This record gives sequence, structure tokens and C-alpha cells, in this order.
Amino acid sequence: MDEELQLNVPLLRRRVPNLTTAAREAGLRAATVSNLCTGKIPVGRAEVRTLVALASLAGCSLDELIIRGSGVRMIETGVKALDLLAPVVRGGTVGFVARPNMGQLVMLAELMLRMKKRGFATVFWDPQSDISGVELVQEQSEFSHSAKEDVYQQIVQLRGEKDILLGVDRSKVLSGELLSLRDRLKEVGARPITIALVDIKCEAADDDNAYGPLDTLWRFDTDLISRGIYPAIDPIGSTSTVLEGAHLDAVHLTTQQAARKLLRRYRELRSLVTVLGAEKISDSDLQLYQRGERLEAYLAQPFYVSEPYTKKPGEWLTLYDTLADVKRILDGEMDAAEPSELFFKGRLEFTS
Repeated sequence: MDEELQLNVPLLRRRVPNLTTAAREAGLRAATVSNLCTGKIPVGRAEVRTLVALASLAGCSLDELIIRGSGVRMIETGVKALDLLAPVVRGGTVGFVARPNMGQLVMLAELMLRMKKRGFATVFWDPQSDISGVELVQEQSEFSHSAKEDVYQQIVQLRGEKDILLGVDRSKVLSGELLSLRDRLKEVGARPITIALVDIKCEAADDDNAYGPLDTLWRFDTDLISRGIYPAIDPIGSTSTVLEGAHLDAVHLTTQQAARKLLRRYRELRSLVTVLGAEKISDSDLQLYQRGERLEAYLAQPFYVSEPYTKKPGEWLTLYDTLADVKRILDGEMDAAEPSELFFKGRLEFTS
């Protein structure tokens, strides 16, 4: 829709200081360019040649010149469990809820690395803590600052050209500094800022409102940790506002709902199987249990930042590939495979 397209005015004005003169020399009407910059003319109604000429003047691509989507949209991370069950909302806030030693800082470091691969600018608001894992996040972030003013200036410098992922500790929420930063950034236009909130002291694992309103919630699961299944994202307790309404396409939403339903039933059955044995449940429940096992194993995935420890290369799966694989598991196409054949790997086709 037209209203979901915006001109990246800060980028344009920074790269073309004398925009009116430059536009006129390029054969464009100065009034048209001015109206595009102020929003009087919607970007979606501009002539293609005008937008191409502006991109040429700025020395950028059309993707850089035009900001698409003020509505709710997901960001693909290439992490199967996240993209399927609790997608990151572009320009939203994702909160990590975990107990000690559950991998939340590894997850943040991995997210920083993956978003860099996608062309995001990554900024870490360093809480200056000696807690293990903080240094890994620092290493994977392009920019790391401890002072709020430095974080603000860095974002202002970057925001005209790139989407930004900002990693923040819960201490900045409690102190009010994050709210203050957000208020100042409202005055700075251009591309969205997606915020990832962690709780490095793990003080809010039982708090239902640890960070205030969130667009995405990732709960880390003790049971998955105990069985060495990573990323240990609770498939039932983790969620995202992008799952609400019509923000996902029908295939994603249908697959996500079916996968969550299967994993919920699998978890119920797992308790029975542990106590009574698989022979004590019905054939139909046994089939659901075994498919749930396979899906849980499939959603385990090697991370790039963990390669030195796992000795396995990190895996990136497109959302399309993830949905196709999950559907194969749900439809029973993988019923002959052992869960171990699906565990901690990439696409299903590589397990045969």
C-alpha cells in the first residue's frame, strides 16, 4: 500500500546537500522532489524515473532510498525455531526471558551476527558487566557503547542508511534510560530500530511483565536445556505480535499453528511416556508423540557463534525451507526417520 512506503529523506539530504539544485540539473521538478520529501506526494504515486533519478543522485539503490513497511512485518533470522514460532517484528521489541546458563547471551550474539549478514547495523548498549557471555555479544556487535549519549549519536549516524538492531540489558529499562532514548529517537526519522532486550542478571524469569509491552517474547525452556536441545526456545510460551491478525501469509500461519499444536500435545504425552512407557498410549497418540519428537529435534540448530564449541558449521535456513520441512514432518513424510537423523542439522534433505 502507498502509505507503507517512505522516502529515506535523511539519507537523501545527507548525500545530496543541495538537493533542489541537483534535482533540477537531473531534469526533475524541484517542487515534485520537495513534495516527496515532505510526504505531500506519496512515494507509491511517484514516477519510477523520478525515484531512479533520486537514487542515482544519492549513489544508493532503490531499496536504500525507499523504506518499505510501516506495518507489522517479520525479520527472517534464519533460525528455524524463531522464524516459525515467534518471529522478530521489524521495528519492534523482543524480550529474552531466561534463567542462568540458558544461552540468552549466546542467542543475542547470534542474532547480532545474523542481522549483520542481512545488512543491519548492530549496536550493543554495553551494561559493563563481567557476566560470562557479555564479551561474546560485544564481539558480534559492530558498535558497542556504554553511555546513552554515545548510543544515541551512533544510531543517529547510522539510521539514515540501515535498519538497526539494538541490544539492551533490562537494567536500562528499569532505570528509565531506554524510554528516554526512545523519546529522543522519535525526532529522528528514517529506518526502523529493532530492540533486543536481555536480562543478564536473570532476575525476571518468573515475571510475566519483565520488560513491559513486547512485540516478541522468547522464553527459554529448562527441559530443552536439560536435554541439550538448542536454541532452547519454549515453543508454547514464546510468541510474537506478527502472529496476530493478517501479518503472516496463510501458509506460515497455518504451519505455525499446526506445529505449536503438535508440540503442545507431544509435551503432554512425553510425561506419560516417561512414567508409563510408550506401550501404554494409543497408536494415534504414539504417532503424534513420535512426530513431536522429530519436530523438536529438527528445530535444534547449530549457531555460527558456537562453531568453536560444537565443531558444527552454523546453519541458515530461509523461512520457505523451514516451512516446507516442518510440513513434511507434520504430514508424516519423515515417519521412517529417527529423531537423531533430524537433530542439530539444517534442511531435511541433508539428513537422508
